[in-house]
Amino acid sequence: QVQLQESGPGLVKPSQTLSLICSVSGDSITTNDYYWSWIRQPPGKGLEWMGAISYSGTTYHRPSLKSRTSISRDTSRNQVTLQLSSVTPEDTAVYYCAAGPAIGGSRWSQYDYRGQGTQVTVSS
Repeated sequence: QVQLQESGPGLVKPSQTLSLICSVSGDSITTNDYYWSWIRQPPGKGLEWMGAISYSGTTYHRPSLKSRTSISRDTSRNQVTLQLSSVTPEDTAVYYCAAGPAIGGSRWSQYDYRGQGTQVTVSS
């Protein structure tokens, strides 16, 4: 059973960089199984796929967020990291990491596993 757990600060000030970690257990992030995605859901809105990293380390980004997002991994800790720079209050959302056979999905049915999510609020 694959389990994912997001962690990071609950509150970030505008213009700062948000850093989130997804800790994975039950599978290695380097095996030829999944793409490890970051997805967010702003209040009252739908899911927004932000980006992903593949088992081989290739990264993919949502075009509208590409200039502000960085996705990396620590294979020794089996973790995937998201950094989102220059945050604004519009980046307030619940942030999730998820594992699936493809990228870009905006429905939970397109993912096999997901974490419980972590609330991030951008406010001064």
